[in-house]
Amino acid sequence: MKADLKGMSARETENWAVGLGLEAYRGRQVRHWMLGRLAASFDEMTNLPKSLRALLTEKANISHLKQVKVQSSKDGTRKYLFKLHDGHFIETVLIPERDHFTLCISSQAGCAMNCRFCLTATQGLDRDLKTPEIIEQIIQVKRAMDDPDRLTNIVFMGMGEPLANYDAVVKAIENLVSEDGLNFSHRKVTLSTCGLVPQLRKLGKDVTVNLAISLNAADDETRSFLMPVNRKYPLKTLLSALRDFPLPNRRMITFEYILIKDVNDRDKDALKLAALLADLRAKINLIPLNPHPGSNMSPPSQKNILQFQEILLKNNFTAIIRKSKGADISAACGQLSGELKSPPTPL
Repeated sequence: MKADLKGMSARETENWAVGLGLEAYRGRQVRHWMLGRLAASFDEMTNLPKSLRALLTEKANISHLKQVKVQSSKDGTRKYLFKLHDGHFIETVLIPERDHFTLCISSQAGCAMNCRFCLTATQGLDRDLKTPEIIEQIIQVKRAMDDPDRLTNIVFMGMGEPLANYDAVVKAIENLVSEDGLNFSHRKVTLSTCGLVPQLRKLGKDVTVNLAISLNAADDETRSFLMPVNRKYPLKTLLSALRDFPLPNRRMITFEYILIKDVNDRDKDALKLAALLADLRAKINLIPLNPHPGSNMSPPSQKNILQFQEILLKNNFTAIIRKSKGADISAACGQLSGELKSPPTPL
């Protein structure tokens, strides 16, 4: 089987080159072309001898995702539908900000967490993504941009639970932030998780990344109703792990709280949330529910949303109401589904 170089670390790429009888610097050159210059093939690596390019083509592979469709929202958001080599689909969302772009990437095809408010959960888990498939989402989108340098922020908030695909995601983050990789600042890479505690305890030791917790309730009964993972890792267990999570400098943990009418949007819910997070370096993103077909839940009124925020502000929290972009193309938080599903083909 050909080596997939896009999923390798710098050291692994060098060792692979040496294993072929090449100098280690040839591995560094190939890595720079793939991740620094976004080369799609060995033929584009014009400072390598033709004989070497032929050898690389024979022995290695630069993996690709098949772009099936791109949708554009009226707010400038773009949603990419990619087909994996075995027939599964994933979605990736490019979000315009004031002076930069944020890319929301997937870590799995589907998701097994079964959160009630999320459309991705309704399809179940197809499979984990491999490290090259995670990285390739970024590379393909950057190639399509007029000014790829404006893509500065990466969020693991697309399809799937990143910590359920731990090894591949951590390796992807390492390639994202390394200077000889994609060279993103680790201050601009955020991982969002529903709270898989064993992996969460490892994460802060293995890699430096911004942490976002999909919380959505401040008591176990409500959170277990919305998020079955809470039955295995209840709030007490989750909060204990978060208190131990290493936070560089003045960074905070972001808590994502999807506001759902008559479920978690009452004044008492806001007060419980403030008490729950009182001893953490926390900021709170309030996200009105983005409904999807088949859901029987709806967002609260604007009055209730503002009232919920006001309670948190009075308790000295940074609490921001996040307007999800791309809702008109089903690209907003909780709306990704990997449409155009088809039966996978054998590997």
